Amino acid sequence: MKELQDAERMQRGFMDCLETAAFPGQSPEEVDRLLHMVVVGGGPTGVELSGELHDFLEDDLKSWYPELAGKVKITLVEALPSVLPMFSKQLISYTESTFKESKIDILTKTMVKEVKERSVVLQMPDKSIKEVPCGLVVWAAGNKGRKITQDLMAKLPADQTNRRGITVDDNLRMKGAEDILSIGDCTATSYAPTAQVASQQGAYLARVLHQLAKKDRLEKELMNLESLDVEGDEEKARVQKEIVVTRSKISKIQPKPFHYSHQGTLAYIGSEKAIADLPFMNGNIASGGVATFLFWRSAYLSTLFSLRNRTLVATDWLKVKLFGRDVSRE
Repeated sequence: MKELQDAERMQRGFMDCLETAAFPGQSPEEVDRLLHMVVVGGGPTGVELSGELHDFLEDDLKSWYPELAGKVKITLVEALPSVLPMFSKQLISYTESTFKESKIDILTKTMVKEVKERSVVLQMPDKSIKEVPCGLVVWAAGNKGRKITQDLMAKLPADQTNRRGITVDDNLRMKGAEDILSIGDCTATSYAPTAQVASQQGAYLARVLHQLAKKDRLEKELMNLESLDVEGDEEKARVQKEIVVTRSKISKIQPKPFHYSHQGTLAYIGSEKAIADLPFMNGNIASGGVATFLFWRSAYLSTLFSLRNRTLVATDWLKVKLFGRDVSRE
């Protein structure tokens, strides 16, 4: 799950599995394989995707494929001891119990060793290897960096030693190439690879670029002032004063290091329920349920850039609530 096209491809694959399983004459084993959906990665993306798949099945596909709806199986695979490790234990337990009610299987301490065309090979907690037939595998765990990122890192092997991503300094400048700034998932920082971090990094970078543009403009003004050939003591004094003021302005333009401010963590877990871990005073507030789901949606809308986008998204949500999701094919 990296691009919008990946989400569209996943939806088409999900529908292909259902439509193929609906063909008469399929063996029970093949139907079970086609209707087994595996999501790899127990972070917010994997958990939200599993919840959305469950909602899509319960709210829409049951009416279109009633004979198959009860046979669809969703499995969430996570290598760590629990899903959503960035949340509190209370919310992790709430998520696991909600998934259990929704009949979504969670396999923790389980690693994916290989993804085949018709199955996925898992290493179970007891180190045994198990091949599980499935119709669809969605990778929502770590993503491999893009080629441009790998090429940049390969050109600076002495400074770029972290295989996870581009190593940057406190000002988000690529180590070994200070003219290159890097933000988001392609970097290897101590921050979680989330949209909240990338959003704050983007705002910081915009401020830095604005400061650099201002500095370039002042440096050009300084060059013009220093190249002026003026006559008269008063005029020379005026120009000299402007040079001093301009130099002072240039010296004050020093971008501050990036500082991340954690605003809390939200995740949708399906069945119109969400969980939230929000900072408050010197502690955290943990909540989950339908009310948190409404808060999650309002927080999502508030992050959109324009009133037009907020209106379009809210209208889409209302259409889905009233008329269901669009299951048509292109």
